[in-house]
Amino acid sequence: MAKQKLSKRVSTALINALGAGVVPRIGLEQIAVGREVEAKALVQDLENTAEGGAAFRFVVGRYGSGKSFILQLIRNQAMEQGFVVADADLSPERRLAGASGQSIATYRELMQNIATKTNPDGGAIALILERWISGVLTQVAQESGKRPKDEGFDDLVEVKIREVVQTLEGLVHGFDFASVIIAYWRGYRTDDDQLKDSALRWLRGEFSTKSDAKAALGVKVIIDDETWYDYIKLFAKFVSSIGYKGLLVLLDEAVHLYKITHAGSRQNNYDKLLAMFNDTVQGRVGHLDIIIGGTPQFLEDSRRGLYSDPAWQRRTAQSRFAQPGLQDTSGPVIRLEPLTQPEILQLLQRLAEVHAAHYAYQASLNNRDLQAFLKEITNRLGAEALLTPGEIVHDFISALNLLHQNPKLSLTQLLGGTNFQPTRSGKDTKVDETGEFAEFTL
Repeated sequence: MAKQKLSKRVSTALINALGAGVVPRIGLEQIAVGREVEAKALVQDLENTAEGGAAFRFVVGRYGSGKSFILQLIRNQAMEQGFVVADADLSPERRLAGASGQSIATYRELMQNIATKTNPDGGAIALILERWISGVLTQVAQESGKRPKDEGFDDLVEVKIREVVQTLEGLVHGFDFASVIIAYWRGYRTDDDQLKDSALRWLRGEFSTKSDAKAALGVKVIIDDETWYDYIKLFAKFVSSIGYKGLLVLLDEAVHLYKITHAGSRQNNYDKLLAMFNDTVQGRVGHLDIIIGGTPQFLEDSRRGLYSDPAWQRRTAQSRFAQPGLQDTSGPVIRLEPLTQPEILQLLQRLAEVHAAHYAYQASLNNRDLQAFLKEITNRLGAEALLTPGEIVHDFISALNLLHQNPKLSLTQLLGGTNFQPTRSGKDTKVDETGEFAEFTL
């Protein structure tokens, strides 16, 4: 565990989220164990993307195996490195393709969650634009010797801004995207908040009719179900042009594409995913890194999963040489392998330290106690349950809470209680795969 002082904000997020069975947004580095090989591959993708390349990865594992955790870990690392990050969970209402608003809903969620190092909680589009314009103002002042109120200063700024947006105009829908960026600048220059707000609404995909967009901004198009991904590519190009390393897009819960009952609609979503994959691996787009979180069922089911499509099966089939503990992490699919028992013990130790720091008491559980806890859960659930540590973490946080609230209670007494029943793994119980806590992972 990191030795720096643990802030109350971080420890609160960790304890509350893990106790509720969800992945915290912050503090993940405090409890991260294992996954070094997988994380190294994803970090290498970021480095390639920062140099103008692109990447596309599936992170695949069963419920509780580590998908959401590693996606959040990479999200935080990307922001630290200077990337703009957008993330969204797919759902029945948010897909990649659909004519009834499902795909523009995905775009809107991504744009709502745009985040940077200085604005990690999302909603950062306006702040990105303001930071960029402020930087241009400073640059023009230094180069020209003029002040913002001097005659001709605004014209020099607009020249600089157009130098950036002109690089977008040759891309699909780039002219309209550039026009909206210019509109935002003009709203900024004239203190026209309504114009700035209209530009932001357009960038977030919130205009529903072309006539409304034309009246507000003078552009004749809107971002819709058909074009949303083109604007993701444009946004990646734009942010890389104004000083960021690139755009990282995280899409979790891809199992919802697998769950689409209509075969044609499901295939349309797989085709859109294939177009995104081909764009990145064939070098048709730059400064864009896409990571998809899904289950083995979503990937490998030959009837409804990606493997039902020969094009996808050819691209994502596992290497013949792969074996437990040995996988090629340079391929498009990263399969999360089980944490080892020493790694789970290390995780429990870190959780105990976080809990003690949060409630300001001296941690008393030793390695023997942690082994006893792990053995008890193994005995009651079966060794196979250790494949997914999510349930173990949930139970361990609950045990720590009970021990802290009842100082006279020992761990041995707690584990020996007849009412102690560990959380069952998803294989042995009916899991609501659409539930809020279904994707709790570590």
